Amino acid sequence: MKGLLPYSINVRGKLLDLSEPQVMGILNVTPDSFYAGSRMETEDAIRGRVRQIVEEDGEMIDVGAYSSRPGAADVSAKEEMERLRRGMKIVREEAPEMPVSVDTFRSDVAKMCIEELGADIINDISGGELDKEMFPTVAKLGVPYILMHMKGTPQTMQQAPHYDDLLKEVMLYFAEKIQQLRDLGQKDIILDLGYGFAKTLEHNYELLQHQEMLQAFELPLLVGVSRKSMIYKLLNCTPDEALNGTTVLNTVALQKGASILRVHDVKVAKEVVKLCLNLA
Repeated sequence: MKGLLPYSINVRGKLLDLSEPQVMGILNVTPDSFYAGSRMETEDAIRGRVRQIVEEDGEMIDVGAYSSRPGAADVSAKEEMERLRRGMKIVREEAPEMPVSVDTFRSDVAKMCIEELGADIINDISGGELDKEMFPTVAKLGVPYILMHMKGTPQTMQQAPHYDDLLKEVMLYFAEKIQQLRDLGQKDIILDLGYGFAKTLEHNYELLQHQEMLQAFELPLLVGVSRKSMIYKLLNCTPDEALNGTTVLNTVALQKGASILRVHDVKVAKEVVKLCLNLA
């Protein structure tokens, strides 16, 4: 929390204040996300999850229709779009005013979600690497863009990830990508270190230890560590048993400058934010 800058982003003409950390609830309309508790396939399950995020006072919803867990099967753009059409319809019925980000690396999917389905933000795990039209597309759409660090693809990213100098390479990655986006006229950029994406256990904790380095870019930071392998592998437990570890790392992330927590457990994350604000 210390040193958190007074960020705000433009969401459909309204400024969303990020000077206090926000909680983003995860909604996966997929059959194979790594955490079974987050998989919502039926209309009733999707509706129930959206209502839960709203009732637990989440400020945003992140909708994903392509599982990006290590080794996940590829999903066609057509299937991703069909899942998102079904999911976004319910999201907008249940939470018409809540800012919604869509987790996709495909520019045509991003365009459809913004122009047709009422999404507000694009959350791209690939940083534009998997679709070279993504940067021009989001800049033209004029919507906030979550820029994440990853190497490879979801199918290959955990096959012996290597860095000669992790911190230097990650900072250079963001510096180059931010400049590319700015050159295209992109205004609102949110950074995401991509915990668990093309990183070993040691890489993840080295990045968390130095997370505040990203404040050099003067952009808001999204952190997504919820129930990930960097927790359950270290603690020798399952994703179902990783809530306590998630809470600990979310606390550290907030202390090191996170503006948005992307989580499965909204109520608990809101409590973490409230307690950390009381220490600020």
